[in-house]
Amino acid sequence: MRLHILGIGGTFMGGVALLARDLGHSVTGSDARIYPPMSTQLEAQGIRLLEGYEPAHLDAVKPDLVVIGNTLSRGNPLVEAVLERGLAYISGAQWVAEQALRGRWVLAVAGTHGKTTTAGALAWILEHAGLKPGFLIGGVPENFGVSARLGSEPFFVIEADEYDTAFFDKRSKFVHYRPRTAVLNNLEYDHADIFPDLEAIRRQFHHFLRTVPGNGRVIVNAQDKHLAEVLELGCWSPVEYFGAAPKNPAAARHADEHALAGWSALPLNAEASRFKVLLDGAEQAEVSWGLIGTYNMLNALAALVAARHAGVPPAQAAAALKEFRSIKRRLEVRGAARGITVYDDFAHHPTAIAATLEALRARVGDARILTVLELRSNTMRMGVHRDTLGAALGLADRALLLRPAGLNWNVERVTQALDGRGQVYATVEAILDALALEARAGDHVLIMSNGGFENIHARLLDRLQEK
Repeated sequence: MRLHILGIGGTFMGGVALLARDLGHSVTGSDARIYPPMSTQLEAQGIRLLEGYEPAHLDAVKPDLVVIGNTLSRGNPLVEAVLERGLAYISGAQWVAEQALRGRWVLAVAGTHGKTTTAGALAWILEHAGLKPGFLIGGVPENFGVSARLGSEPFFVIEADEYDTAFFDKRSKFVHYRPRTAVLNNLEYDHADIFPDLEAIRRQFHHFLRTVPGNGRVIVNAQDKHLAEVLELGCWSPVEYFGAAPKNPAAARHADEHALAGWSALPLNAEASRFKVLLDGAEQAEVSWGLIGTYNMLNALAALVAARHAGVPPAQAAAALKEFRSIKRRLEVRGAARGITVYDDFAHHPTAIAATLEALRARVGDARILTVLELRSNTMRMGVHRDTLGAALGLADRALLLRPAGLNWNVERVTQALDGRGQVYATVEAILDALALEARAGDHVLIMSNGGFENIHARLLDRLQEK
Protein backbone atom coordinates (compact mmCIF):
# COMPACT_ATOMS: atom_id res chain seq x y z
CA MET A 1 0.00 0.00 0.00
CA ARG A 2 1.17 3.55 -0.73
CA LEU A 3 0.89 5.74 2.39
CA HIS A 4 1.39 9.48 2.31
CA ILE A 5 1.88 11.10 5.74
CA LEU A 6 0.92 14.72 6.35
CA GLY A 7 3.07 16.29 9.08
CA ILE A 8 5.79 13.66 8.69
CA GLY A 9 8.42 15.92 10.29
CA GLY A 10 6.82 15.67 13.72
CA THR A 11 8.28 13.16 16.14
CA PHE A 12 5.09 11.11 16.29
CA MET A 13 4.28 11.11 12.58
CA GLY A 14 7.89 10.41 11.69
CA GLY A 15 7.60 7.33 13.90
CA VAL A 16 4.41 6.33 12.10
CA ALA A 17 6.40 6.46 8.85
CA LEU A 18 9.01 4.05 10.23
CA LEU A 19 6.35 1.59 11.43
CA ALA A 20 4.66 1.70 8.04
CA ARG A 21 7.99 0.92 6.40
CA ASP A 22 8.48 -2.02 8.77
CA LEU A 23 5.07 -3.31 7.70
CA GLY A 24 6.12 -3.23 4.06
CA HIS A 25 4.25 -0.17 2.86
CA SER A 26 5.61 2.40 0.42
CA VAL A 27 5.88 5.60 2.46
CA THR A 28 6.19 9.27 1.50
CA GLY A 29 5.36 12.41 3.45
CA SER A 30 4.80 16.15 3.38
CA ASP A 31 5.64 18.81 5.93
CA ALA A 32 6.29 22.54 6.01
CA ARG A 33 9.56 22.32 7.95
CA ILE A 34 11.57 19.21 8.70
CA TYR A 35 14.63 19.45 10.94
CA PRO A 36 16.92 17.05 12.83
CA PRO A 37 16.72 14.58 14.36
CA MET A 38 13.57 13.56 12.48
CA SER A 39 14.74 14.73 9.04
CA THR A 40 18.01 12.85 9.44
CA GLN A 41 16.24 9.70 10.58
CA LEU A 42 13.71 9.68 7.74
CA GLU A 43 16.30 10.40 5.05
CA ALA A 44 18.49 7.57 6.37
CA GLN A 45 15.51 5.22 5.97
CA GLY A 46 15.03 6.28 2.36
CA ILE A 47 11.63 7.87 2.95
CA ARG A 48 10.82 10.53 0.37
CA LEU A 49 10.05 13.93 1.91
CA LEU A 50 8.10 16.63 0.06
CA GLU A 51 8.39 20.18 1.34
CA GLY A 52 5.24 22.19 1.87
CA TYR A 53 1.58 21.22 1.54
CA GLU A 54 0.96 21.45 -2.17
CA PRO A 55 -2.00 19.48 -3.59
CA ALA A 56 0.34 18.46 -6.40
CA HIS A 57 2.07 16.14 -3.90
CA LEU A 58 -0.92 13.82 -4.22
CA ASP A 59 -0.43 13.62 -7.99
CA ALA A 60 3.25 12.84 -7.48
CA VAL A 61 2.82 9.95 -5.02
CA LYS A 62 -0.73 8.68 -5.79
CA PRO A 63 -1.45 7.41 -2.24
CA ASP A 64 -3.85 4.63 -1.37
CA LEU A 65 -4.22 6.11 2.12
CA VAL A 66 -3.36 9.51 3.61
CA VAL A 67 -2.32 9.57 7.28
CA ILE A 68 -3.00 13.00 8.77
CA GLY A 69 -1.14 14.44 11.74
CA ASN A 70 -2.78 16.52 14.46
CA THR A 71 -1.00 19.76 13.53
CA LEU A 72 -2.95 20.04 10.28
CA SER A 73 -6.30 21.82 10.19
CA ARG A 74 -9.07 22.60 7.78
CA GLY A 75 -7.85 25.23 5.35
CA ASN A 76 -4.54 23.50 4.79
CA PRO A 77 -4.28 23.12 0.99
CA LEU A 78 -3.30 19.47 1.12
CA VAL A 79 -6.01 18.60 3.65
CA GLU A 80 -8.58 20.32 1.45
CA ALA A 81 -7.35 18.41 -1.59
CA VAL A 82 -7.67 15.08 0.27
CA LEU A 83 -11.26 15.89 1.21
CA GLU A 84 -12.25 17.24 -2.20
CA ARG A 85 -10.84 14.23 -4.05
CA GLY A 86 -12.53 11.79 -1.69
CA LEU A 87 -9.28 10.06 -0.78
CA ALA A 88 -9.11 7.58 2.07
CA TYR A 89 -7.61 9.16 5.19
CA ILE A 90 -6.99 8.30 8.83
CA SER A 91 -5.32 9.84 11.87
CA GLY A 92 -1.85 8.77 12.89
CA ALA A 93 -2.99 7.49 16.28
CA GLN A 94 -5.81 5.39 14.82
CA TRP A 95 -3.50 3.95 12.17
CA VAL A 96 -0.96 2.94 14.82
CA ALA A 97 -3.67 1.40 16.99
CA GLU A 98 -5.08 -0.67 14.13
CA GLN A 99 -1.91 -1.63 12.31
CA ALA A 100 0.84 -1.81 14.97
CA LEU A 101 -0.78 -2.28 18.39
CA ARG A 102 -3.62 -4.72 17.83
CA GLY A 103 -2.94 -7.97 19.67
CA ARG A 104 0.19 -6.58 21.40
CA TRP A 105 0.98 -6.07 25.09
CA VAL A 106 1.06 -2.28 24.97
CA LEU A 107 3.06 -0.37 27.59
CA ALA A 108 1.97 3.27 27.34
CA VAL A 109 3.73 6.16 29.09
CA ALA A 110 1.61 9.25 29.75
CA GLY A 111 2.22 12.52 31.59
CA THR A 112 2.92 16.17 31.03
CA HIS A 113 6.67 15.65 31.46
CA GLY A 114 9.12 12.79 31.05
CA LYS A 115 7.18 10.66 28.57
CA THR A 116 9.96 10.41 26.02
CA THR A 117 12.77 9.56 28.44
CA THR A 118 10.62 7.08 30.38
CA ALA A 119 9.39 5.35 27.23
CA GLY A 120 12.91 5.24 25.82
CA ALA A 121 14.30 3.76 29.03
CA LEU A 122 11.48 1.23 29.21
CA ALA A 123 12.04 0.10 25.62
CA TRP A 124 15.75 -0.28 26.32
CA ILE A 125 15.15 -2.33 29.48
CA LEU A 126 12.98 -4.74 27.49
CA GLU A 127 15.55 -4.82 24.66
CA HIS A 128 18.38 -5.50 27.11
CA ALA A 129 16.32 -8.38 28.49
CA GLY A 130 16.17 -9.92 25.00
CA LEU A 131 12.47 -9.17 24.43
CA LYS A 132 12.95 -7.09 21.22
CA PRO A 133 9.98 -4.76 21.83
CA GLY A 134 8.32 -2.58 19.28
CA PHE A 135 8.21 1.09 20.17
CA LEU A 136 7.03 4.51 19.08
CA ILE A 137 8.68 7.34 21.01
CA GLY A 138 8.53 11.12 20.60
CA GLY A 139 12.29 11.41 20.22
CA VAL A 140 15.27 9.34 19.15
CA PRO A 141 16.71 7.07 21.88
CA GLU A 142 20.43 6.91 21.23
CA ASN A 143 20.55 3.19 22.05
CA PHE A 144 18.32 2.49 19.05
CA GLY A 145 19.05 5.36 16.65
CA VAL A 146 15.41 5.47 15.51
CA SER A 147 12.20 6.70 17.13
CA ALA A 148 10.07 3.71 16.15
CA ARG A 149 10.20 0.09 15.04
CA LEU A 150 7.70 -2.74 14.83
CA GLY A 151 9.78 -5.17 16.92
CA SER A 152 8.75 -8.66 17.97
CA GLU A 153 5.57 -9.66 19.75
CA PRO A 154 4.19 -9.28 22.28
CA PHE A 155 5.57 -6.06 23.78
CA PHE A 156 5.15 -2.57 22.33
CA VAL A 157 6.18 0.62 24.16
CA ILE A 158 4.45 3.83 23.14
CA GLU A 159 4.69 7.42 24.29
CA ALA A 160 1.08 8.24 25.15
CA ASP A 161 0.42 11.87 24.29
CA GLU A 162 -2.66 13.69 25.59
CA TYR A 163 -2.67 16.11 22.65
CA ASP A 164 -5.67 15.81 20.31
CA THR A 165 -5.72 13.17 17.57
CA ALA A 166 -6.61 15.09 14.39
CA PHE A 167 -8.78 17.90 13.07
CA PHE A 168 -11.60 15.34 12.72
CA ASP A 169 -10.97 13.53 16.04
CA LYS A 170 -10.56 15.76 19.09
CA ARG A 171 -9.96 12.95 21.58
CA SER A 172 -6.50 12.66 23.07
CA LYS A 173 -4.23 10.39 21.03
CA PHE A 174 -3.66 8.03 23.94
CA VAL A 175 -7.27 6.82 24.11
CA HIS A 176 -6.57 4.84 20.92
CA TYR A 177 -3.75 2.75 22.40
CA ARG A 178 -5.53 0.45 24.91
CA PRO A 179 -2.51 -0.41 27.08
CA ARG A 180 -2.07 -3.37 29.37
CA THR A 181 0.57 -1.39 31.30
CA ALA A 182 -0.12 2.33 31.75
CA VAL A 183 2.37 4.75 33.33
CA LEU A 184 1.14 8.12 34.65
CA ASN A 185 4.20 10.27 35.31
CA ASN A 186 2.62 13.60 36.26
CA LEU A 187 -0.12 16.01 35.26
CA GLU A 188 -0.01 19.78 34.80
CA TYR A 189 -1.81 22.30 32.65
CA ASP A 190 -0.43 22.44 29.14
CA HIS A 191 -1.62 22.56 25.51
CA ALA A 192 -3.68 25.69 26.12
CA ASP A 193 -4.54 25.78 22.43
CA ILE A 194 -6.51 22.54 22.90
CA PHE A 195 -7.61 22.38 26.54
CA PRO A 196 -9.43 25.27 28.27
CA ASP A 197 -8.28 24.22 31.74
CA LEU A 198 -6.67 21.47 33.80
CA GLU A 199 -10.02 19.77 34.35
CA ALA A 200 -10.33 19.11 30.61
CA ILE A 201 -6.95 17.35 30.59
CA ARG A 202 -7.78 15.44 33.75
CA ARG A 203 -10.92 14.14 32.06
CA GLN A 204 -8.88 12.85 29.10
CA PHE A 205 -6.49 11.08 31.49
CA HIS A 206 -9.50 9.41 33.07
CA HIS A 207 -10.70 8.27 29.65
CA PHE A 208 -7.22 6.79 29.19
CA LEU A 209 -7.56 4.89 32.48
CA ARG A 210 -10.88 3.50 31.32
CA THR A 211 -9.08 1.64 28.52
CA VAL A 212 -6.76 -0.35 30.83
CA PRO A 213 -8.12 -3.88 31.46
CA GLY A 214 -8.78 -5.30 34.90
CA ASN A 215 -5.83 -7.66 34.53
CA GLY A 216 -3.56 -4.80 33.47
CA ARG A 217 -1.56 -2.41 35.64
CA VAL A 218 -1.58 1.34 36.27
CA ILE A 219 1.72 2.80 37.52
CA VAL A 220 1.25 6.21 39.12
CA ASN A 221 3.43 8.95 40.57
CA ALA A 222 2.25 8.93 44.18
CA GLN A 223 3.36 12.52 44.76
CA ASP A 224 1.23 14.13 42.05
CA LYS A 225 -2.05 15.43 43.45
CA HIS A 226 -3.65 15.85 40.03
CA LEU A 227 -3.08 12.18 39.23
CA ALA A 228 -4.69 11.31 42.55
CA GLU A 229 -7.73 13.27 41.38
CA VAL A 230 -7.75 11.29 38.13
CA LEU A 231 -7.80 8.02 40.08
CA GLU A 232 -10.64 9.31 42.24
CA LEU A 233 -12.78 9.50 39.11
CA GLY A 234 -12.50 5.73 38.89
CA CYS A 235 -9.91 3.04 38.24
CA TRP A 236 -10.61 -0.59 37.38
CA SER A 237 -7.06 -1.96 37.33
CA PRO A 238 -4.43 -2.72 39.99
CA VAL A 239 -2.34 0.35 40.84
CA GLU A 240 1.34 0.55 41.77
CA TYR A 241 2.73 3.82 43.13
CA PHE A 242 6.20 5.26 42.73
CA GLY A 243 7.98 8.38 43.97
CA ALA A 244 11.06 9.83 45.59
CA ALA A 245 11.92 8.46 49.01
CA PRO A 246 10.84 11.02 51.66
CA LYS A 247 13.55 12.81 53.63
CA ASN A 248 11.44 12.61 56.77
CA PRO A 249 9.58 9.27 56.75
CA ALA A 250 7.58 9.96 59.90
CA ALA A 251 6.29 13.30 58.62
CA ALA A 252 5.60 11.86 55.19
CA ARG A 253 3.55 9.04 56.68
CA HIS A 254 1.11 11.58 58.09
CA ALA A 255 1.18 13.90 55.08
CA ASP A 256 0.61 11.38 52.30
CA GLU A 257 -0.60 7.84 52.77
CA HIS A 258 1.14 6.79 49.55
CA ALA A 259 4.52 8.36 50.32
CA LEU A 260 5.94 5.19 51.86
CA ALA A 261 3.85 2.69 49.92
CA GLY A 262 5.05 1.03 46.76
CA TRP A 263 8.19 1.99 44.87
CA SER A 264 10.59 4.77 45.75
CA ALA A 265 14.02 5.99 44.75
CA LEU A 266 16.68 7.30 47.12
CA PRO A 267 19.42 9.41 45.47
CA LEU A 268 23.00 8.55 46.40
CA ASN A 269 24.70 11.63 44.94
CA ALA A 270 23.88 15.29 44.27
CA GLU A 271 23.13 14.67 40.59
CA ALA A 272 20.74 11.79 41.38
CA SER A 273 22.56 9.74 38.75
CA ARG A 274 23.02 7.01 41.38
CA PHE A 275 20.07 5.87 43.46
CA LYS A 276 18.61 2.97 45.35
CA VAL A 277 15.33 1.40 44.26
CA LEU A 278 13.08 0.50 47.18
CA LEU A 279 9.83 -1.46 47.41
CA ASP A 280 7.92 -0.66 50.59
CA GLY A 281 11.25 0.47 52.04
CA ALA A 282 13.21 -2.68 51.14
CA GLU A 283 16.07 -2.29 48.67
CA GLN A 284 15.52 -4.03 45.33
CA ALA A 285 18.34 -2.67 43.17
CA GLU A 286 20.84 0.13 42.76
CA VAL A 287 20.94 2.20 39.59
CA SER A 288 23.93 4.08 38.22
CA TRP A 289 23.33 5.68 34.85
CA GLY A 290 24.38 8.58 32.65
CA LEU A 291 21.35 10.82 33.14
CA ILE A 292 21.16 13.45 35.86
CA GLY A 293 18.42 15.14 37.86
CA THR A 294 15.71 14.03 40.26
CA TYR A 295 13.16 14.13 37.46
CA ASN A 296 15.19 11.62 35.44
CA MET A 297 15.60 9.44 38.51
CA LEU A 298 11.79 9.25 38.71
CA ASN A 299 11.56 8.57 34.97
CA ALA A 300 13.92 5.62 35.46
CA LEU A 301 11.93 4.36 38.43
CA ALA A 302 8.68 4.46 36.46
CA ALA A 303 10.32 2.55 33.59
CA LEU A 304 11.72 -0.04 35.99
CA VAL A 305 8.31 -0.65 37.60
CA ALA A 306 6.61 -0.93 34.20
CA ALA A 307 9.27 -3.39 33.00
CA ARG A 308 8.71 -5.49 36.11
CA HIS A 309 5.05 -5.84 35.10
CA ALA A 310 6.33 -7.22 31.79
CA GLY A 311 8.48 -9.75 33.66
CA VAL A 312 11.87 -8.03 33.95
CA PRO A 313 13.24 -8.14 37.55
CA PRO A 314 14.43 -4.82 39.07
CA ALA A 315 18.09 -5.89 39.25
CA GLN A 316 18.07 -6.77 35.55
CA ALA A 317 16.37 -3.46 34.74
CA ALA A 318 19.02 -1.60 36.75
CA ALA A 319 21.76 -3.29 34.72
CA ALA A 320 20.02 -2.16 31.52
CA LEU A 321 19.72 1.44 32.72
CA LYS A 322 23.47 1.55 33.25
CA GLU A 323 23.79 1.24 29.47
CA PHE A 324 20.96 3.63 28.58
CA ARG A 325 22.26 6.54 26.52
CA SER A 326 19.38 9.02 26.80
CA ILE A 327 17.31 10.71 24.10
CA LYS A 328 18.36 13.18 21.46
CA ARG A 329 17.63 16.76 22.57
CA ARG A 330 17.39 15.92 26.28
CA LEU A 331 20.25 17.88 27.87
CA GLU A 332 22.28 16.74 24.89
CA VAL A 333 25.79 18.15 24.56
CA ARG A 334 25.97 19.48 21.02
CA GLY A 335 29.62 20.43 21.27
CA ALA A 336 32.21 22.64 22.93
CA ALA A 337 34.33 25.50 21.62
CA ARG A 338 36.94 27.57 23.44
CA GLY A 339 35.98 25.90 26.72
CA ILE A 340 32.26 26.73 26.32
CA THR A 341 29.84 23.77 26.34
CA VAL A 342 26.62 24.03 24.31
CA TYR A 343 23.56 21.93 25.19
CA ASP A 344 20.29 21.25 23.39
CA ASP A 345 17.15 20.51 25.40
CA PHE A 346 13.49 20.07 24.47
CA ALA A 347 12.11 21.75 27.61
CA HIS A 348 9.29 24.22 26.90
CA HIS A 349 7.20 24.20 30.09
CA PRO A 350 8.27 26.02 33.30
CA THR A 351 8.39 22.80 35.31
CA ALA A 352 10.61 21.08 32.76
CA ILE A 353 12.78 24.18 32.37
CA ALA A 354 13.33 24.42 36.12
CA ALA A 355 14.06 20.69 36.44
CA THR A 356 16.59 20.79 33.60
CA LEU A 357 18.36 23.78 35.10
CA GLU A 358 18.41 22.12 38.52
CA ALA A 359 20.03 19.00 37.05
CA LEU A 360 22.64 20.96 35.13
CA ARG A 361 23.40 23.12 38.16
CA ALA A 362 24.00 19.99 40.23
CA ARG A 363 26.52 18.84 37.65
CA VAL A 364 28.41 22.09 36.93
CA GLY A 365 28.36 23.61 40.43
CA ASP A 366 29.20 27.32 40.44
CA ALA A 367 30.05 27.52 36.73
CA ARG A 368 27.99 30.01 34.78
CA ILE A 369 24.86 28.78 32.97
CA LEU A 370 23.64 30.94 30.11
CA THR A 371 20.13 29.84 29.19
CA VAL A 372 18.60 30.53 25.78
CA LEU A 373 14.85 29.96 25.46
CA GLU A 374 12.60 30.07 22.42
CA LEU A 375 8.99 30.92 23.34
CA ARG A 376 7.73 28.61 20.62
CA SER A 377 5.02 26.29 21.94
CA ASN A 378 1.41 27.35 21.49
CA THR A 379 0.99 27.50 25.26
CA MET A 380 4.04 29.75 25.63
CA ARG A 381 2.91 32.00 22.81
CA MET A 382 -0.47 32.40 24.47
CA GLY A 383 1.22 33.65 27.65
CA VAL A 384 -0.19 30.95 29.92
CA HIS A 385 3.14 30.59 31.75
CA ARG A 386 4.09 34.27 31.89
CA ASP A 387 3.85 34.42 35.69
CA THR A 388 5.88 31.25 36.41
CA LEU A 389 8.53 31.39 33.72
CA GLY A 390 10.77 33.87 35.52
CA ALA A 391 11.02 31.66 38.60
CA ALA A 392 11.66 28.61 36.41
CA LEU A 393 14.75 30.34 35.01
CA GLY A 394 15.98 31.29 38.47
CA LEU A 395 19.05 29.00 38.48
CA ALA A 396 20.41 30.52 35.27
CA ASP A 397 23.12 33.16 35.55
CA ARG A 398 21.81 34.73 32.35
CA ALA A 399 18.59 34.13 30.41
CA LEU A 400 18.26 35.12 26.76
CA LEU A 401 14.71 34.87 25.41
CA LEU A 402 13.66 34.93 21.78
CA ARG A 403 10.43 36.88 21.29
CA PRO A 404 8.61 35.35 18.30
CA ALA A 405 6.81 37.56 15.83
CA GLY A 406 3.18 38.21 16.71
CA LEU A 407 3.52 37.60 20.43
CA ASN A 408 0.84 39.64 22.19
CA TRP A 409 2.05 39.62 25.79
CA ASN A 410 4.87 41.46 27.50
CA VAL A 411 7.89 39.15 27.75
CA GLU A 412 9.72 41.77 29.81
CA ARG A 413 7.61 40.74 32.79
CA VAL A 414 9.63 37.49 32.73
CA THR A 415 13.00 39.21 32.62
CA GLN A 416 11.96 41.65 35.34
CA ALA A 417 11.65 38.67 37.69
CA LEU A 418 15.29 37.83 37.00
CA ASP A 419 16.77 40.99 38.58
CA GLY A 420 18.71 42.13 35.54
CA ARG A 421 19.84 38.63 34.49
CA GLY A 422 17.40 38.38 31.59
CA GLN A 423 17.17 39.94 28.15
CA VAL A 424 14.65 39.65 25.31
CA TYR A 425 15.78 39.50 21.67
CA ALA A 426 13.85 39.77 18.42
CA THR A 427 16.08 37.53 16.28
CA VAL A 428 18.32 34.50 16.60
CA GLU A 429 21.13 36.52 15.06
CA ALA A 430 20.92 39.05 17.91
CA ILE A 431 21.15 36.22 20.44
CA LEU A 432 24.20 34.82 18.67
CA ASP A 433 25.84 38.25 18.75
CA ALA A 434 25.17 38.56 22.48
CA LEU A 435 26.51 35.09 23.27
CA ALA A 436 29.62 35.63 21.16
CA LEU A 437 30.39 38.71 23.23
CA GLU A 438 29.53 37.36 26.66
CA ALA A 439 30.33 33.64 26.75
CA ARG A 440 33.72 32.74 28.17
CA ALA A 441 35.69 29.59 28.94
CA GLY A 442 34.00 27.46 31.58
CA ASP A 443 30.46 28.60 30.68
CA HIS A 444 27.58 26.26 29.88
CA VAL A 445 25.08 27.46 27.27
CA LEU A 446 21.74 25.67 27.65
CA ILE A 447 19.47 26.13 24.62
CA MET A 448 15.84 25.11 25.11
CA SER A 449 13.14 24.81 22.44
CA ASN A 450 10.62 22.30 21.14
CA GLY A 451 11.54 23.27 17.57
CA GLY A 452 14.59 23.60 15.36
CA PHE A 453 15.41 27.11 16.67
CA GLU A 454 16.96 28.09 13.31
CA ASN A 455 19.90 25.72 13.88
CA ILE A 456 21.16 28.02 16.64
CA HIS A 457 23.29 25.31 18.27
CA ALA A 458 25.55 24.68 15.28
CA ARG A 459 25.65 28.38 14.41
CA LEU A 460 26.74 29.27 17.93
CA LEU A 461 29.52 26.67 17.93
CA ASP A 462 30.74 28.01 14.59
CA ARG A 463 30.69 31.57 15.91
CA LEU A 464 32.57 30.63 19.07
CA GLN A 465 35.28 28.88 17.06
CA GLU A 466 35.77 32.07 15.07
CA LYS A 467 36.52 34.14 18.19
